[in-house]
Amino acid sequence: MNILFVCTGNTCRSCMAEAIFNNIKKDEFHNAFSAGTNAVKGSLTSKHSAYLIKEKFNVDISNRSAKQLDSKMLEAADVVLTMTDYMSEYIKRSFKEANNKVFPLKKFVSLNGEVADPYGGSVEDYKITFNDLMESIKLLLEKLN
Repeated sequence: MNILFVCTGNTCRSCMAEAIFNNIKKDEFHNAFSAGTNAVKGSLTSKHSAYLIKEKFNVDISNRSAKQLDSKMLEAADVVLTMTDYMSEYIKRSFKEANNKVFPLKKFVSLNGEVADPYGGSVEDYKITFNDLMESIKLLLEKLN
């Protein structure tokens, strides 16, 4: 099963979600990738996101380039999980063919709220988002299994 995580710029939340998912899953049947609704070509993973993924999983994502969401990515995904309700609605309006597989991540795993955007914040802000994503993704893996 292919899981697509989506945030705004694909430099903070969704790339952390992709890395968390792919590093804590216990099988080869589930895979994650990520994109942004407004990714800037040439943007790299934020330094705090890269730091946290390196610290927790010893994986270097510092040179990962942001990817712009497109219809091919949506087609390749079995489930599309967004960081906010607004992103889900935006994707559903813009890509009608994906309507039945787009959900806000936290709602999909029966949690309240949205995943906060740490962009421009301190490493502590990123840790809060990282921990929120970790909790949500653990619940997601339980749901998928």
